[in-house]
Parts: sequence; structure tokens; C-alpha cells
Amino acid sequence: MWHRSDGQMAAGLVQMSCLYRRMLAVQAAAVRPLIPGLVPTRFRAFSLRKEDEDLEKNPYYRKYQDKINNLRSSKPEEMKARMEKRHDAKKEVLGHSKQAEFVKFMEQELEKRNKLAAGDGTSASFTKNKMLSSILNLELIQDKTGEEIAEIWMKYFAAKDTISAVISTETYDIIHTRATSCPMFLFALPQMEGYEFFVGQWSGHELHFTSLINIQTLGENAPSQLILYHYPDLKDKGVVLMTAELDPKFITVHQAQCLANQVQLFYGTQRQETHRLVETFNHHPAHFKHMAVIAELEHSGLGSALSK
Repeated sequence: MWHRSDGQMAAGLVQMSCLYRRMLAVQAAAVRPLIPGLVPTRFRAFSLRKEDEDLEKNPYYRKYQDKINNLRSSKPEEMKARMEKRHDAKKEVLGHSKQAEFVKFMEQELEKRNKLAAGDGTSASFTKNKMLSSILNLELIQDKTGEEIAEIWMKYFAAKDTISAVISTETYDIIHTRATSCPMFLFALPQMEGYEFFVGQWSGHELHFTSLINIQTLGENAPSQLILYHYPDLKDKGVVLMTAELDPKFITVHQAQCLANQVQLFYGTQRQETHRLVETFNHHPAHFKHMAVIAELEHSGLGSALSK
């Protein structure tokens, strides 16, 4: 989905990812492409051996080792090129990454990603065009109140290996309006070793997450590990229903819940200082500080919830 002539933009993304990794030693790689095309096929990135050793020092390397090795064996030249570019990116002076160009380019590509998500661009492991009617019999709940529907929804998912939520119409209107103008954000997932960064990208009422190191090492093959589905079908009853699909090999239900909570924290907040981080990432990325995300998580109490 990236144009093949946009190698410079791909380099910007790698530079951004290296910046975060260097500050916090946070990296990892992953599996299926649910947000395909984050890095162009033509993108070149890395210098084996010494760079390989550096990658393997990443605390999240083992988590994604199989997929990285698969790319090495199936596309060795591509993997080698990516690591060479990654090596060059590490030489960038701190604060001079090209994430501003990356965000601008992603805004231009948002419409293409939305079309892919609605068509054949989603991973076969996730449900394509997941409609509310595939979960609920809408005819049978038409006479129910919003509170009754919320109770049915939460009970239905209580015993399932996923997450769910009921969001008020007012809150979701705020979230969706902000998501339209700020379709991306960098989320930080607390881990024992520190924080693992995930890029969240909105596509309509779906929010796709993939780890930052997936983008760095797997390029266009970078998978989404989590999708949040929001259903505004029953907004007239005062509720918006949410559920998710996740890849259990790379993200747990508790971790998925933490990321979902962060969506409400950063997109649904009434605190302008908190949402300003999202606006800065999308519209003034040169001034974005990833440590501010962690500080906000710690302030909210979400930062330590999963790291214990």
C-alpha cells in the first residue's frame, strides 16, 4: 500500500522506531498483516551479524523470533537491507527522526488502508467485515433499553477469551470525532522489562494495533495483533458496543484490555493536556515526546497495572 518510490518515508518510520527502542530498549517483532503496507516492499534495512546480535539483545526478540527467522530465510536480501537501514537510522541525532514525514504520509494513505480493511486487506486469521448482526440478533433487542442491551453484551462476552465494553454515545462521539482528525497514536504497553510500543491506527470504527518492532523488522508483512471493533448501530439507545479480536500468541487478554483502556484515556478524555499528546503525534510530530505517553500512563495508574 506504500508506493514503491517512498523509501524515504519508510526510513523515517525506522528512524522513529529506533529512537523509541534506543531510549527504552523496547523492541520485538510479530505475525500477521492486519494493517498491511506500513513499509514499502522496496525498503532496504540492515546489516546482518553485528546488527543481528543487537536485535537479539532486545528483550522482546524471543517473542517474535520465529517470524523474524522466517523472513530471513524467505527474503534474506530484504531482511538484510532493512537491518542496514536500521543501523543507519541509529546514527541519527536524537530528536531528528523523520516521524513528521511518516505521520504526514500515513494521513495520505489512510483512505487506501480503509479500503483494504473493508476488502481483502485484512488478515485471514481475523474476521473480515465483522458486523454487529453476526453477534447479536438485532431484531430481538429492538424493544430492549440501552441498559438491558449493555447487560446482555457484557454477559455474552464474560466467559470468552477476549475483551468487551459498552461506551456511552456521548463518549464515543468524542472518541470518533477525534479519531477522524487524529487516526494514529503511539501506545505504550507496560511489560516486565519496561514498555513495548504499539502503533494504533483507526479505520472507520475499527482500531488496529501492531507492535512498533513489527513495522521495523517485518515491513509490509507486519501483522496486527489486536483489533477493537466499535458498533454505533445502537447509538439511539445511548450505547456503543465494543469487542475485540486478538492474536493470543503475542498479546494477552489483560494486555488487550490495557490498550483498550488507553483508547478511552487518550481519545475520550476531558483533560486537554492528555488528548494534546494525540494531536501532537498526528499534527506536530516533530514535537512529540514518547516519554510523555508513559508519564500519562503512570499518572492514570495504567502504567503499573501489567508490569507487576
